[in-house]
Amino acid sequence: MVVRTPASLKGLIKLPWKLGTVMRVAVVHDWLYTIGGAEQVLREILACYPDADVFTLFDLLSVEERWKLGFEKSRTSFLQKLPMLARYHRSYLPLMGIAIEQFDLSSYDLVISSSYAVAKGVITGPDQLHVAYVHSPMRYAWDLQHVYLKESGYDTGLKSVIARSILHRMRLWDVRTAHGPDAIFTNSQFVARRVKKIYGRDARVIYPPVTLSSRDTALPAGNHFLAASRLVPYKRIEPIVRAFNAMPDLKLVVAGDGPEAGRLKKLAGPNVNFAGFVSDRRLRELMATARAFVFAAEEDFGIVLVEAQSEGAPVLALGRGGARESIAAGGPHATGMYFESPDPASIADCVRSFVARETAISRADCRQHAAFFSAERFRRQLVSAVNEELEHFHAGRQRRSLPRLVA
Repeated sequence: MVVRTPASLKGLIKLPWKLGTVMRVAVVHDWLYTIGGAEQVLREILACYPDADVFTLFDLLSVEERWKLGFEKSRTSFLQKLPMLARYHRSYLPLMGIAIEQFDLSSYDLVISSSYAVAKGVITGPDQLHVAYVHSPMRYAWDLQHVYLKESGYDTGLKSVIARSILHRMRLWDVRTAHGPDAIFTNSQFVARRVKKIYGRDARVIYPPVTLSSRDTALPAGNHFLAASRLVPYKRIEPIVRAFNAMPDLKLVVAGDGPEAGRLKKLAGPNVNFAGFVSDRRLRELMATARAFVFAAEEDFGIVLVEAQSEGAPVLALGRGGARESIAAGGPHATGMYFESPDPASIADCVRSFVARETAISRADCRQHAAFFSAERFRRQLVSAVNEELEHFHAGRQRRSLPRLVA
């Protein structure tokens, strides 16, 4: 299998491997049933290494969706044959560690795992380079355990005892397998700190690729603020809605659907409009005409925050997590503002402060700031980082192969 170099990366990809042979590449992704931020990363990894073989626990994508990501067929685990995967795949969590370890990658020279759950746990040998792009340690097993248990209905009773025992075992497995990759890349300094705290490993930050706006120029702002996400508790749409309830002169549009939709609609005032699930094109239109994008969740990076900025919308976000790295708050070219607490009063204060200085934040500056997080930048940084690891690994192999002289 020959690794073809994309035209945009011509001269950048280096293959310092076995003399006279071709480097074989495997890309391992947790699972495939929808296309989200992690799948955008997968797409760009495959743009760099288009002849790589794709391994994943299960693949429920259509042929067209696979083509969009850059591959035709994936190699799946025994989970692929289990029932109702799309709806209940998290119920198979106890089997995922075992399943990922069953992939035979022994014929590959370079393994790149794209992991937000278990993909980094694939087994590789001492003569294989394994680079893991860790989107995040398993948040539902670590700092979001209590939220996960509550949302799943496993926070009390015997089911809770069983679930907590499973998550405990997953944490042990997660830490053990964190020592398998030769190098760890991650999507933000925030996640790099989590990797250091949980795994005791240093991680190199390569910000994820973002699909930027296709518009030539920013559109004029309309009269609405925008919040957009899946309507689940940890996304914290409720405090945003309550904040705008206290500001009836300002209009909020909420895009997205989820189990919280009915309850949120009941508590919303007349100035809050729920758009429901919207197409990507419609979401981009809402972003492009929003006075600002409001976001109260703590995200590992927050691709949607950069997407909004690329459409020209300033972002008002909780000042924690990846938002601290994707928004320019303050200075002559600010692209947004932070609120320090995800409660209605703090959000309302931030919105009012933004309204008072709205004309000082340029929509063109927002677009310019977002341009840094392009897919092209991701590809070049990823390939450069992998090249460095290949060179270090190859040099180490050469040193290990030298005969040891005994006096």
